[in-house]
Order: sequence, then structure tokens, then C-alpha cells
Amino acid sequence: MLEYDFMRIAFVAAFWVGIVCGPVGWFLVLRGQTFASHALSHVGFAGATGALLLGFPPLAGLTSGALLAGILMGVAPERTAGRDVMIGLVLSVALGLGALCLHFLTHAASAATALLFGDILGVSRTMLLWLVALSVCCLGALAFMGRPLLFASLQPELAAAKGVRLRVLDIAFLALVALATAECAQITGILLVFTLMVAPAATVLRLGIAPLYGLALAACLAVAEAWGGLVLSWYTDAPTSFWIALLGALGFVGACVSRRVTSA
Repeated sequence: MLEYDFMRIAFVAAFWVGIVCGPVGWFLVLRGQTFASHALSHVGFAGATGALLLGFPPLAGLTSGALLAGILMGVAPERTAGRDVMIGLVLSVALGLGALCLHFLTHAASAATALLFGDILGVSRTMLLWLVALSVCCLGALAFMGRPLLFASLQPELAAAKGVRLRVLDIAFLALVALATAECAQITGILLVFTLMVAPAATVLRLGIAPLYGLALAACLAVAEAWGGLVLSWYTDAPTSFWIALLGALGFVGACVSRRVTSA
């Protein structure tokens, strides 16, 4: 398996994406913002297909589209009656724009399919460098904002009283989620970003592990699921994203059963 260059690149890419998606997803689940990863991936889809149509790399379009959407979601008022409706309408328009671009992408049908369902085996060395750079930026940003973000996630009123700027922190975090989503889409595809962003984190939080160890375990679990998906895909010829989704679901079910048994 590892004698092939494309498989070695795929394993390295899965590692870097996993160590970002796990911790970022941990905060997403903790803050009750799991819908954000799903929403940002769909908005990024419009950016990626638009970039393909204009002759630019899809990763650049996906990243810029998701990043813009993440910032706008952070700026939007938190407690307005029409906020959910507004986000739903934006998602609908974004998917519509993506469908429009797909209609004209007759020369890049395989690239569009890879966007939707992932194509980790098609990651090039140039794209791998971009993924590594994005991962380093995301991990650096998460290390910088980690303590205040945890404080604001657990005790928002107390954090605000202590001088933590909650709105700025929320915008910065959603921008970070956007970058992580763009990375994750390269492995699982836009339609299955939820599996690698949320499933490992939800599994860890279900076990009730302390924050520092939980963040580390979420990263390890995300990498393990991505690598497991690659190995199972190699031996079964089924898509990698399918196995990642299945492993994530099994892990969460196992955590639920374990929690129920230990608490009984």
C-alpha cells in the first residue's frame, strides 16, 4: 500500500487534516455550533465550483467562500427571530449558485464529483503543501485563542464580565471553522464534512474527558478514522469517505454504550 506515492501523500494529508478537525470539532460540539460546519461547507461549495468555472484551483475558491461565510455568520446578530431563516436562505442561494456553476462545468465533471464526495487519493504534492500550511495556521490560531474560547464556551456571562470580547472571539472561531471545513472537504467531500468535523469530537465529549485530554483524543480519533478509512478503502474498493463516516458513527455509538454501561 505505502509503496505507492499517492497513498503516502493521502496518509500525510489525512494526518494534517485530522489533527485540525478533531480539536476544532471539539469546540464546535461544546459550543452547540455543529450546524456551522455543515453550513460553511455548502457555502464553500459555491466558491469552489465558481473557482473551477473561472479556471482557479477549487481549494482556493472553497477556502475563500467558507471563510467569508464564517465571518458573516460571526457578525450576524445572535438572538434575532429571523437569524435561522436568514442562514437557511443564504445556504439555499449558495447551493443554487453551486448548481448553476456545475451546469456549465461540462469539462470538469470529475472535479465537481470530487468536491462533493472527496478524493483524498487525488491529493497532489502542491495541494498537500497548501493543506499543511492551512493546518499550521489553524493550530496556531487555536492555540492562541484556546483558553479564552474554552472560558467563553463554558461560562459566557462570566467571560464577558472578565473582559473577554465574545463577539470578536466568535468571529475568529467561525473563521477558523471555515478553514478547517475547507481542509476537511478535501478528504470527505463537501456533503460529508460533518463526519470528520463532528463525529470524533462528539465521541470524545460523550466520554466526559477533561478538556486538554479531550482535545488531544479528538485529534487522534479523527486521524485514526481518516487512516482507517484509507486502509479499508484500499482493501474493499469502497469510497474512503464512506468508511470514515461509518467509523465515526460506530465510534459514537460505542461511546454512548460505554457511557451507559459505566453509569449503570
